[in-house]
Amino acid sequence: MSSIDDVNNAVDLIVIGSGAGGLSAAVTTAHLGLKVLVLEKEAVLGGTTAWSGGWMWLPRNALVRKAGLDEHVSAPRHYLHHELGDKFDAARVDAFLQHAPRMVDFFRHNTAVQFIDGNAIPDFHGHNRYAARGGRSVCAAPFDGRELGDSIKELRAPLDMSTLWGMGIAAGADLRHFMQALRSVRSALYVAGRVLRHARDLLLHGRSMQLVAGHALAARLFKSAQDAGVQWLTGVQVTRLLQSAEGRVNGVHLSDGRVFTATRGVVLACGGCPHDSARQMQLLPYAQAAVAQFGAPHFSAAPHSNTGDGLRLGEAVGAVVDTSLVSPMANAPVSLAPRADGTVCHFPHLIERGKPGLIAVTAQGQRFCNEGNSYNDFMQALFRATPEGALPTAWLIVDHAFLRRYGLGAVKPAPMPMGRWLRNGYLKRGRTIAELARACGIEAEGLQATVSAYNHHARRGFDAQFQRGDTPYNRLQGDASYKANKHWPNPTVAPIERGPFYAVQVLPGSLGSFAGLRANAHAQALNANGQPIAGLYVSGNDMASVMGGNYPSGGITLGPAMTFGFIAARHAAGHF
Repeated sequence: MSSIDDVNNAVDLIVIGSGAGGLSAAVTTAHLGLKVLVLEKEAVLGGTTAWSGGWMWLPRNALVRKAGLDEHVSAPRHYLHHELGDKFDAARVDAFLQHAPRMVDFFRHNTAVQFIDGNAIPDFHGHNRYAARGGRSVCAAPFDGRELGDSIKELRAPLDMSTLWGMGIAAGADLRHFMQALRSVRSALYVAGRVLRHARDLLLHGRSMQLVAGHALAARLFKSAQDAGVQWLTGVQVTRLLQSAEGRVNGVHLSDGRVFTATRGVVLACGGCPHDSARQMQLLPYAQAAVAQFGAPHFSAAPHSNTGDGLRLGEAVGAVVDTSLVSPMANAPVSLAPRADGTVCHFPHLIERGKPGLIAVTAQGQRFCNEGNSYNDFMQALFRATPEGALPTAWLIVDHAFLRRYGLGAVKPAPMPMGRWLRNGYLKRGRTIAELARACGIEAEGLQATVSAYNHHARRGFDAQFQRGDTPYNRLQGDASYKANKHWPNPTVAPIERGPFYAVQVLPGSLGSFAGLRANAHAQALNANGQPIAGLYVSGNDMASVMGGNYPSGGITLGPAMTFGFIAARHAAGHF
């Protein structure tokens, strides 16, 4: 499908990919008075962004300044310098920190993209003296899908298993209301209103129209692209980039034979390589073990169409993939949740790990980390605990009270049923810890000893082994409403003692890839000599992570994606 009946074959800028990195570049370029064409190989727009939590790490943004929490640029810079170590790219980090607040101001004042603040969301690593307790994050404001009219059909729906009957639920207050609906009249009324509106939307429109989180960000960018006159084509495959005699990238060739030219160049924003099996076999040390056991080298929650197209297109004209990063993937534990149609969802475990009453163990029944730490930190600890050549895998262990209060992975909390998850084997159950261990293939004595030692301290609200709850991020991930008694000291720790007991297996997965094309501070792709390739820009996960493969805070994928899309557009338009 296309935005107009006859898409122009000659434009100023071509953007390949329609997530935040691509649409940020497209919208910015169009507002600078240039003609833009977005090409998307899927039938829908929105990329990984539409499936994401939607949070963007953007220090010194307008919303935090308005709240009086502004900080000098040196503070987030010091934080990143400490976090990234020898992967600190001063030029790109400074460009990001300089232009992030400008990007937010541009979109707030000129487009349909509006934000809500994350002033209470801390950085991941609270022991870093430069970590912030909040004020460095924003998220897209909820969006009424009816504003897109019929073109909402061209917007990717949210990830099915992260919704309730197709209704998106945002992290924060929205999610808390749903989790407390059986314990709070206020929350019950809130949830009833959301469900009734969703039922109306299904009846009138066939899908939810109250869009939240990353789905709202993708929708707002799509609406902004429409308003700015951006053209788009979906269901098209770019097979190669065109170059002038001097080597400048100036167009694309499609699989159907069509050619489009672009006077200002091309932006690669195809979503990286989270489902590029060949590249994963080269980059991931556990890939062979994963293939042997599960038939795939990696398990990413990103859309399956993100197969490294942008990286290959760039390499064909001399760009280079950076393989020197701390991690090639934005690591996260995922579970393999069977769908009714026989397919499998790679479900990312982002929320429940920090709630009180859960531990993660290896096949030997041993804990290996602070479960309330970030998803990337969780996986890094699992990698360290796994023998060389083996597949990093763990089990999340909870009791009945936890399961019905918080859910576990794709299993939703009460009053939603859990029977099908037991029947299809996704959720394991045992009347005792030993019985659960046997159902999972975990060493029973090891698991019993681990749960007993954990419970001994957890009954007093402490985690003696990994100090869960000792950072602001840990405490945010917990449940402040949980109180075993009036003196309960820790929102992230509770004993596991009310059977039956349950477990879900998690595998090495990701929210996307970090390994991308090397680029400079202007978002220009670089060749093997470190020189920019004229006319070739890169954004989103097609760009090598500005964080060097580190994960210092939530939103360090979408924040840079939006910012470097903005930078690429301005540079291509000659506004630098």
